[in-house]
Amino acid sequence: VELYTMQRYLQYHTLEVNKLQHFDAWASTFGETVTAIELAPEGTGYRAKTRFAKFYNLPELMNMFKEVADIKTSDMLNLPVPKANYTNIVIKPSEIQEEMVKDLANRAERVRNKMVDSSIDNMLKITNDGRKLALDQRLINEMLPDFEESKVATCANNVYNIWEKNTDKKSAQLVFCDLSTPKADGTFNVYSDLKNKLIENGITEQEIAFIHEADNEVKKKELFSKVRKGQVRVLIGSTQKMGAGTNCQDRLIALHDLDCPWRPSDLIQRSGRIIRQGNMNPEVGIFRYVTEKTFDAYLYQLVENKQRFISQIMTSKTPVRSAEDIDETALSYAEIKALAAGNPLIIEKTDLDTQVAKLKLLKQSHLSQIYDIEDKVIKYYPNEIKRLELRVNNIKEDIAYLKDKTLIGEDVFNPMKINDIVYDDKKVAGEKIIEVCKSMSNPTPISIGEYRGFKMELYFDTISKEYILNMKNNITYQVRLGNDVYGNITRIDNVLDGLEDKLKNCESMLEETNKQFENARIESKRPFPQEEELKTKSKRLDELNILLNMNQKDNEIVDGEPDEGDNPHHNNPEYTR
Repeated sequence: VELYTMQRYLQYHTLEVNKLQHFDAWASTFGETVTAIELAPEGTGYRAKTRFAKFYNLPELMNMFKEVADIKTSDMLNLPVPKANYTNIVIKPSEIQEEMVKDLANRAERVRNKMVDSSIDNMLKITNDGRKLALDQRLINEMLPDFEESKVATCANNVYNIWEKNTDKKSAQLVFCDLSTPKADGTFNVYSDLKNKLIENGITEQEIAFIHEADNEVKKKELFSKVRKGQVRVLIGSTQKMGAGTNCQDRLIALHDLDCPWRPSDLIQRSGRIIRQGNMNPEVGIFRYVTEKTFDAYLYQLVENKQRFISQIMTSKTPVRSAEDIDETALSYAEIKALAAGNPLIIEKTDLDTQVAKLKLLKQSHLSQIYDIEDKVIKYYPNEIKRLELRVNNIKEDIAYLKDKTLIGEDVFNPMKINDIVYDDKKVAGEKIIEVCKSMSNPTPISIGEYRGFKMELYFDTISKEYILNMKNNITYQVRLGNDVYGNITRIDNVLDGLEDKLKNCESMLEETNKQFENARIESKRPFPQEEELKTKSKRLDELNILLNMNQKDNEIVDGEPDEGDNPHHNNPEYTR
């Protein structure tokens, strides 16, 4: 929808010409609604959901969009940035968290069965509570105990270990958390809790800062300077405030994602703070914390769904003709989702999703290669063989014709006809060629005479800025002229006397093309080598889909993007898209 809106602003005339100015026409040409299977928001099962999530004719769409957009991706720029080592840290939930997740499942079931009014409870509210619960149980009720092995405690220990290990280099770290930002009302928030745990571990308070403390550009600039100098070694903030525009990468050694944002671009913005030019560390660590059996699996899946299409459409490679529900770039998110799901069947299902997706990509690549080979077998190689055979015959005839028209003998100059005058003297003929060159008033080819039976055609090449003499019979042979009288005659003779070498090269090319043609015919029949593996794993995946109640369709969609803070505000609490 956003792409269509941009085209409406920037390419309305183009849309009109292609009769795509109305959204229905645009959507029917480039998109399709599909029913996709995904983890249910409560994290304990699966559901089928219909959404606008499939695109067709992507090369045409992107070619049209690139008329007004210059897209540059990181793989095109190849910038000198540090190598990122991603680590997914899975945290066991507390008993309270497990019980509360079950309660979320019960609430979701009541909402689906219309047993509760949407003003009291709805899927968006359940989703928001699930996000809080995955981060810290005290966000649901601050009187709940501080779980010793919580996500915040695990992160604090990891941050401290990295801080202690890199004290000599004064390396800095970033911690991202979009939920539970610092407040001045004394209520519980993750930021203050994390800071207190870091201080208890041994990090001084002066070395820890919140991005929210820098409430203007001057303070931000001063804070970033302290991070670059190693005075502030742990900076905690949200994507909104610490994403784009944050330039403090000099000493950054690690980045921590405490929660998962809604948009893939937010994760990219986060990692872009540390995977950045100017970082003095050759390698950096990016840690993502996921609480098992909670909403974390679902949240990373939502990001995965969005990332699939962004990475397919905005790739620097030629986009595929249709964007299916899988993409290579998106599989790193699938890995996190698998780690966060507690049900062994869900783990197996997610693992198979990834494997089948990769196999399908490999098969698609294999089929593309086969189609390309088949096209060459049908069109290219027969035409190329025919062309080379004709060329070989023409060169043979030119060689025979040249021998018949050439005078044999030492120091014998074959007469050259220029502008209907025959010149028997080599020097005079060479001078006449240069004279004709200087007399040309435009670069258009002109016929100037004949030599050793071959017609001579002269023109000026405006690109190479040289005079070119074409020696023509069955085939045209080019001679690049200079300003030397005898040198030009020698160049002409060398080209004509070199026809035997041209014949050998052409015959060699013909032989090689015939071999390639035969190999291509064999290769075009080659089956996909992992076809059996794909069939076996696809069959098992279908079995798991049945076991996990994949056939139960639920069209309620939760796909909101709350702002920073606890509760998103919508006019209609039962928010659907």
